[in-house]
Amino acid sequence: MFLQERYRLIKRIGKGRFCKTFLAVDEGQFPPIPCVVQELSQEYETFKNFQQKAQQLEELGKHPQIPALLAYFQHNGHFYLVQEFIAGTNLAQVVEEEGAFNETQIWQLLEDVLPVLQFISDACDGLRLRNIIHRDIKPQNIIRRSPITKKGNFVIVDFSTAKIVTEIDRLTSETNIGSPEYSAPEQTRGKAVFASDLYSLGVTCIYLLTQIPPFDLFDIANDCWVWQQYLTTKVSDRLVQILDKLLQNSVNRRFQLANEVMQAMGIECKTQNLKLPNPPWQCLHTLTGHSGTLSSVNALAISPDDYTLASASDDKIVKLWDLNTQKILASLLGHSQAVKSVAFSPDGQILATASDDKTIKLWQVETLKEICTLLGHSHAVKSVAFSPDGQILASGSWDKTIKLWDVNTGTEICTITGHQLQVNSVAFSPQGQLLASASYDRTIRLWQIEGSQREIQNRPCYSLLGTLSGHAWAVLTVAFSPDGKILATGSDDNTIKLWEVNTGQLICTLVGHSWSVVAVAFTADGETLLSASCDKTVKLWRVSTAEEIVTLSGHVDSVSAVAVSKVRQLIASGSRDKTIKLWQLVEQDNS
Repeated sequence: MFLQERYRLIKRIGKGRFCKTFLAVDEGQFPPIPCVVQELSQEYETFKNFQQKAQQLEELGKHPQIPALLAYFQHNGHFYLVQEFIAGTNLAQVVEEEGAFNETQIWQLLEDVLPVLQFISDACDGLRLRNIIHRDIKPQNIIRRSPITKKGNFVIVDFSTAKIVTEIDRLTSETNIGSPEYSAPEQTRGKAVFASDLYSLGVTCIYLLTQIPPFDLFDIANDCWVWQQYLTTKVSDRLVQILDKLLQNSVNRRFQLANEVMQAMGIECKTQNLKLPNPPWQCLHTLTGHSGTLSSVNALAISPDDYTLASASDDKIVKLWDLNTQKILASLLGHSQAVKSVAFSPDGQILATASDDKTIKLWQVETLKEICTLLGHSHAVKSVAFSPDGQILASGSWDKTIKLWDVNTGTEICTITGHQLQVNSVAFSPQGQLLASASYDRTIRLWQIEGSQREIQNRPCYSLLGTLSGHAWAVLTVAFSPDGKILATGSDDNTIKLWEVNTGQLICTLVGHSWSVVAVAFTADGETLLSASCDKTVKLWRVSTAEEIVTLSGHVDSVSAVAVSKVRQLIASGSRDKTIKLWQLVEQDNS
């Protein structure tokens, strides 16, 4: 089954009274990426409530332990939510496969999950309340990431039954929602409160400790939980006290908010008075000029003088921004499909744009007029790059070829073939003698460019120097260091590799992103490498030691582009969330 002509439902992985959950594939991406689709019945949701819920899920998706909302729509009498797929195993499966949790694992779970519950019920930027009750906390709705991480290991999923609490809700009853075994007494009576999620978390913990169904852990005759007698290994009195208070039938005797539980655990006491330094890179501005359903920011380029930013989007528009005022200078219209790459010529006078419409356009930056359209590729053009002298433009396409163009005349110089699959990215070396190309065939190829464009018009213009292999999946991006000695590549395998250009030897592999690395760029001094990823972050790496310096977080969807200024300390990142963020290096106060 296809939805919106892009989401293919693979199999049903969950079913409730008003909701079905499917594992799906977004075939609007290449290669297709997994996602989760939830189908909500109109018997349960009104359109107004559905829109409100979707807006709240977009807000919640900012948290790294809640799946991002990718899309929402109405279709054939149902509402649909499309959410990020979290690689991992839900805790019901974990217990079945690995056995009961020990005390250490329960502490880790509480330490990880309680801040998320505080987040969904807490103030947003100190201005407004999220006021959300999940109403279906249970082992099946908590996923343990794979691979296991040190922090943020557990993710809360399935917000289909979540409730946004208003003053009216506090005075009225509602339909019983949730899983009976894990629901708090007041929730079964249609009066869920924030403490109801804490009760469900407590029931989840005692199930994980005992592997006994919750109904069998409750003594109906004496109206109390008897979970301790089912333990095979004794736990500490401190854990017993916390779990027993989470499991109180009376709401007034229970923990009311997640931060109260954390305080009892000593988490807040350890961190609340700790003075954390400001991060060295701060987001100073968020640019929101690309708008509409299809407005993902796909590519960015900063002019050589550092004054202008060019952005390319799925909305078919290229925008020019004044980096001093953060205002839009112009919108360049002409492409008939999504624009995937932008590049300034070395003198800043020409802007090249590449599109899924199979064309490349050259624009005069000063007049904003189109100079010419370069035709020749038979499939989408995904990358363009100028030679250092600005005389040649290279383009990489999904037709598996690279083309070299004479910038002065707009004519094709030659076509480079050799990749077995689509070409995603091209880059010239700073000296202009080498061209690197990255492909879905999992390789990077280095090409020797022979002579100037005038010398090579009537003869083969390139030769293959070597093929770099090592990535496990498609290679999506390439960049040369300023001295031309190192080549950086990013891949669908979530890694970045640094290669020695002269020998083709692998220097090191940078591991840290949890999803595809789609863009890389070196700073002007060559000491730092930037990487953008579908995991919603930009990372900075120290090239000399291959260590991660900092992670820039703030985007709520995949980061698809990154650019760095040559003079001032400025980074631009573009995302599928339709925004561009400008990051500035700020001086640290060490006093």
